[in-house]
Amino acid sequence: MRQSPVLTEIAAAIPNLRKSEVKVAEYVLKAPEQVMHMRIVDLAQEAQVSEPTIVRFCRGIGCNGFQEFKVRIAQEMAVANNIGQFAIAEDDSIEDICDKIADTTIQRLHQVKSQLKTKQVAQAANAISAARRVEFYGFGASGAVATDAQHKFFRLQVATAAYSDPHMQSMSAVTLGEDDVVVAISQSGRTKDLLHTVQLAQQHGAQVVSLAPANTPLSLAADLPIHINIEEDTEQFTPMTSRIAHLMIIDMLAVAVTQRRGPEFAEHLNAIKRSIKSLRLEN
Repeated sequence: MRQSPVLTEIAAAIPNLRKSEVKVAEYVLKAPEQVMHMRIVDLAQEAQVSEPTIVRFCRGIGCNGFQEFKVRIAQEMAVANNIGQFAIAEDDSIEDICDKIADTTIQRLHQVKSQLKTKQVAQAANAISAARRVEFYGFGASGAVATDAQHKFFRLQVATAAYSDPHMQSMSAVTLGEDDVVVAISQSGRTKDLLHTVQLAQQHGAQVVSLAPANTPLSLAADLPIHINIEEDTEQFTPMTSRIAHLMIIDMLAVAVTQRRGPEFAEHLNAIKRSIKSLRLEN
């Protein structure tokens, strides 16, 4: 069984924890580097809970006890320190820049894979497969993902469109119905205009699939959320690794929908390949 990054798992579990366990979770998330060097009695004292509460909390997130919990935190902190969000220095060479971006992207994709709930992907793929129409909504870098998704699903004989303008999204949302699906894509999960159009689509009966971090307004509003938890420094750079992670999930959905079409659908895909062959130069 795959293990999710423990800090991400703790954050996602908070709404379902007891009040005493929430105290433990909040302290751990605030000071993970200190916690991995603490004794159980120290953490109990700092979080103002009992030692049995600490043990119950650890087991609740899949650890056998406090020692295993500390090991998982130490492992996660080591990865974060070695291959974290890249920081570009003024004297970095082009080789340094390439290494930092590539290594960070690879690490983040592994992170998304480790915490991905495949049941969420399956439910979303089922909804898309059965939909009369599928609309993809996103802004900025997420708008580029929406456009890529529209291109992929168009080839699968899905009636689809992608919109990155709030007015177009609103007009699209009110034309949808019970047989339609919206896929809302957001790195932050907190974009006001996107939340507005999602609510409009739901008011008219459409199902909403979200690609966003867990416990954000968008993922909580969605009918079928797919949680993608990536923290990025967006003050200096356009979201990079989250965009690539979203593209990866779109590919998973496209392949899952293709599989649901059955083996006879392969001829349709081959026909598309043949249709564009003449547009390419021969070797």
